[in-house]
Amino acid sequence: MLVLYGTEHCHLCEQAESLLHALDIPFRQIDIAEVEELLERYGTLIPVLCDAHRRELRWPFQADDVRRFLHPG
Repeated sequence: MLVLYGTEHCHLCEQAESLLHALDIPFRQIDIAEVEELLERYGTLIPVLCDAHRRELRWPFQADDVRRFLHPG
């Protein structure tokens, strides 16, 4: 399962969510503001998409970037 790290009221995070919904890609959201360690790690990088292997795709990303992230090489 993919995880989208972000925060509430983040317009970039909302754009990332919309993109993933448009691509019909399931994901769960984690609000980094609720976990100090995540806030320190991702505070200036959000939104960040993370897969089960802990690979990260950092914003800005488009549909093709997400597809390559999900199906590398």
